[in-house]
Amino acid sequence: MSYAAEVKKELTGLIVQTANAKAELSALLRMNGVTTLGSSQQVKVSTENAAIARRIYTLLKQSYPSITVEVQVSNAPGALNHHKTFAVLLENQVQTVLDDLGVDSFGLHPAIPARILNADNKQRSFLRGAFLAAGSVNSPEKANYHLEIFTTHEELADQLVKLMAHFNLPAKIAPRGKGYLVYLKRAEKIVEFLATIGATQSMLHFEDIRMMRDMRNSVNRLVNAETANMQKTANAANQQISQIQLIASAIGGVDHLPVKLRDVAQARLDHPDESLAEIGDLLEISKSGVNHRMRKLTALAKTIAAGEDYDLSHL
Repeated sequence: MSYAAEVKKELTGLIVQTANAKAELSALLRMNGVTTLGSSQQVKVSTENAAIARRIYTLLKQSYPSITVEVQVSNAPGALNHHKTFAVLLENQVQTVLDDLGVDSFGLHPAIPARILNADNKQRSFLRGAFLAAGSVNSPEKANYHLEIFTTHEELADQLVKLMAHFNLPAKIAPRGKGYLVYLKRAEKIVEFLATIGATQSMLHFEDIRMMRDMRNSVNRLVNAETANMQKTANAANQQISQIQLIASAIGGVDHLPVKLRDVAQARLDHPDESLAEIGDLLEISKSGVNHRMRKLTALAKTIAAGEDYDLSHL
């Protein structure tokens, strides 16, 4: 089961008060789309998710006990058995229910009535219904964090963005095919969205994995930085040794160097893997002192390599 499916499974198991259930139903019906069946006063809501079909059925019976609701299951033509469509059929008081939920069966008026969203809990429930009907979220184990809700109505996308902004969730809109994506990219905001719509366990799971990923990335960065520093130190040491060997060959050995330069040169040859700070500790001088003497050796090596004259007494 995908992470998004796990989130929706948790959400479909939540118990909500009737007032909040209507807000969730309003989103579920308008985001899934409702179809009016002829003049028989029937409305069908279709979904490929059995849990969501059960959710719609349960919330309808909770909110409108006297209505007749039926769930139908069918296979798409030519599809395998596991590709099923679930239709929730309302068979009486249809227009009353749709009006109460603020849903236009023709999709011409996507605006959400104020009474549906006049409390924080109703707004949370509406966002939950929108996510259940047309939302998705990447697994926190993936490289990129992404949560989205799709709608074919730009006005509804704008309303979802405003709703999410009310909970400090800075969603953005992007055109996608024949509709619009309302999406979040920041991991901490995806966590807050899951908490807002009531997916507490999924949110905790997301946060645990995110923290482990961040910790692992931090460790990798530290290891990479340390490796780079070690490589840099090794490269510098190899260059210094080559320069000292060039000097030794030209003057007949490092013993002919002035004492201070000789000690540093010999220490570098004897300890090729040590840093300059560690060589300083061996010679009981500061790192800056070692650096100063090593620069003199480097300048001497360059002078010798260029075939120019040099005077050891001036070093």
